[in-house]
Amino acid sequence: MNENNRNLALAIGLSMLVLFGWPFIQGHFFPAPPKPVQTQSSPSNTSSSSMGDQAGTGEQAGVPGLPNTGDATATGVVSRDEALTQSPRITINTPRLSGSLNLKGARLDDLILNDYHQTIEESSPKIDLLQPTGGTNPYFAQFGWTGENGLDVPTSDTVWSADSQELDVGKPVTLSWTNDAGVRFEQVISLDQNFMFTVDQRVINNSGDTISATPYGRIFRGEKPETLGFYILHEGLIGVFDGTLHERKYDDLPDEPGMKESFPTTGGWMGITDKYWLVALIPDQNNSVTGTFRQTGTADPQYHVNYIMTPQAIAPGDTMEQTGRIFAGAKETTLLDSYSENLNITNFDLAVDFGWFYFLTKPIFYVIHWLNSVLGNFGLAIIGMTTLFKIFLFPLAQKSYKSMSKMKLLQPKIVEMRDRAGDDKQKLQQEMMALYKKEKVNPLAGCLPVLVQIPIFFSLYKVLFVTIEMRHAPFFGWIHDLSAPDPLGMLTLFGLIPWDVPTLLHIVNIGPWPLIMGFTMWFQQKLNPPPADPIQAKVFGLMPIFFTFILGGFPAGLVIYWAWNNSLSILQQYVIMRQMGVAIGGGKADTSDSTDGTKSVAGKSASPKAISDDSAQKATSKDPDVSNAAAKKTAGKKAAGKKASGKKASGKKARGKNAPPAKPSNDDSAAD
Repeated sequence: MNENNRNLALAIGLSMLVLFGWPFIQGHFFPAPPKPVQTQSSPSNTSSSSMGDQAGTGEQAGVPGLPNTGDATATGVVSRDEALTQSPRITINTPRLSGSLNLKGARLDDLILNDYHQTIEESSPKIDLLQPTGGTNPYFAQFGWTGENGLDVPTSDTVWSADSQELDVGKPVTLSWTNDAGVRFEQVISLDQNFMFTVDQRVINNSGDTISATPYGRIFRGEKPETLGFYILHEGLIGVFDGTLHERKYDDLPDEPGMKESFPTTGGWMGITDKYWLVALIPDQNNSVTGTFRQTGTADPQYHVNYIMTPQAIAPGDTMEQTGRIFAGAKETTLLDSYSENLNITNFDLAVDFGWFYFLTKPIFYVIHWLNSVLGNFGLAIIGMTTLFKIFLFPLAQKSYKSMSKMKLLQPKIVEMRDRAGDDKQKLQQEMMALYKKEKVNPLAGCLPVLVQIPIFFSLYKVLFVTIEMRHAPFFGWIHDLSAPDPLGMLTLFGLIPWDVPTLLHIVNIGPWPLIMGFTMWFQQKLNPPPADPIQAKVFGLMPIFFTFILGGFPAGLVIYWAWNNSLSILQQYVIMRQMGVAIGGGKADTSDSTDGTKSVAGKSASPKAISDDSAQKATSKDPDVSNAAAKKTAGKKAAGKKASGKKASGKKARGKNAPPAKPSNDDSAAD
């Protein structure tokens, strides 16, 4: 591989280090500053402030005319359990969800995911997704109306009546409230077997006047959560408006008074996403709404995602009905896809951050998901997917490894050219390119597998990092979570010494799987022709070490993929080198004919001269005259060689038994 191609490969390797290594380095050596500690007596920490509605107007929350959301208490922040006792509630109890619905304000503000725990230990607490107001981090969703022309509508302080005390799958609950004019407001809330709530909003005009009401939906989060801060992962506000994905990180939202981002849309959805969890509003997909993103407060910011429809007039005796939905749960890819298809929700699967390589990451996920259903383990599924990729890319890799094997055969010739050219780089490049052309070698072919592997590697990294299906998925042995780094480390003698390794030493506390990956990378590198430039050779020699320590902090599933991919590449490259007669590790190559017509000479690797002579012989064989001349010349050489051999034999006999051995001849016939 010439110098330009070596520089290309080096640039690719360094780019991968920066691309994949920076998040790990950033998290260990440049952590985000800790959030300021707030006391319960702080005025900004009252429930009214936490709701971001100090003035009691909906404009504060980004929805015109939205009722006051305050649950102001004199005592400030209370515990979650105590906050749940401050208002009447309806119990939610399904196989996948538990919690309660707050009758005050008709808020969904207490939700626990039964299938998911905070750690891999089954005894660890379950994920509590939504939080009641009055607690440390209020997080809720609700539907309601704003009133036009003085219409009295239910507010966040309104206590609704319910026809049941429990919300379950197939058992909806009807909430109702009637104002003094006789206008009745109803919300019929139902829940499927997973995480989707359906809310049918009704306004029954039993008054004698025509009224106008505007339906809305809202999500409120009273505090910025802890985020990973990785640039490859979106955490914050998200929505699909008119088919286009819009993402806003928490720190990117404007916090000036009255500032908000509005998105008119027909259909779509909007919400707040964490790495694995999502709370989203889904309006009627046939109606036009205006979605908004908003932040209020600076020292203690609150976040709002809302949609609001156009005002609708309701004549006396008529009923207005509107259907909306709330998704609150885990971002399971197959589940989101089923909702998108069955409920016609536009691009609902984009809630999972599959990133730029969506066209690769989504199929890779489904391949792994299918293989897991067959093999029963996500680790085996990753290995199986890697094998399928190697089979798919076999022709490209085969051509590349053949070219690299030829390059290794030509190394002595290139070294000779380099010594002869000295400092004349241009002459060296010209001679090398002439040699490549003569021997039909593509020096760039060795880079092709690397170029193809980069998007695949990055896509698999995304799949392991962002999909909840990989979360807490075990492998064999000591790997209990494929989405987390190898838990063992050298500094603890791979788990034999119970020692809390300091944060600054985590980068060198690598486990067995990163070491396996590093070894396979080093071994594969030894099969390739070394760089002619000694500086480049040293840099390339350090690459396996760099990648070993960098990938030590990456998900174990990704390291297993890379190690297995390297192993398959080594096997394929080894077979090709044996077929072509290339010496491996200083040993002797096979003397059989190679797949491309080159031969091993006297049990050793075929030299560049042998390749050139063989090529010349094939070329002259096409012309009878040239072939006859070449045959005569060869016969003459052989006759001369025999004559010389006879002389040597006579000389040896004359010297006797104790005579020193004759020096080896430099004649070409010695090779025969």
